Amino acid sequence: MCFACDAMLGRLARWLRFAGFDTTFLPDVPDPTVAGQARAEGRWLLTRDRRLAASTGPRVVLLRARTVGEQVAELRARLPLVARPELFFTRCSCCNGSLVELPREAVRDRVPPYVAVHASRFFSCPGCRRVYWPGTHPERITRKLLLWFCS
Repeated sequence: MCFACDAMLGRLARWLRFAGFDTTFLPDVPDPTVAGQARAEGRWLLTRDRRLAASTGPRVVLLRARTVGEQVAELRARLPLVARPELFFTRCSCCNGSLVELPREAVRDRVPPYVAVHASRFFSCPGCRRVYWPGTHPERITRKLLLWFCS
């Protein structure tokens, strides 16, 4: 399932990406353009804007909740949204690119020295070149993802 989030749902877009969902977020693009792109790419448009939701068509979900956890609950009530833990952290949280695993040598100059020595695995986004590695931050995020998407 693929999504496009309007400018009001940037945090939700990031959490959907953490969960492994292909999610575009273009905060500086006018709503009609976001809606047109979502339609052209076969994405569900997620919005908090009633006018945008009313003018977009059938593949739109109007969310009323303000917090990410409540937005996910609302989304799951409307769509058969099931996250698979094996897909967690497979997309770049910044640009939505698919992450690829890289050897330590390939990222040594792109991460802090301590991380280069002690992290066990490294993942990079081919689009924006951001590097990710396992640690305590992903563990906390995983707990929330399991609570919000898998319970």
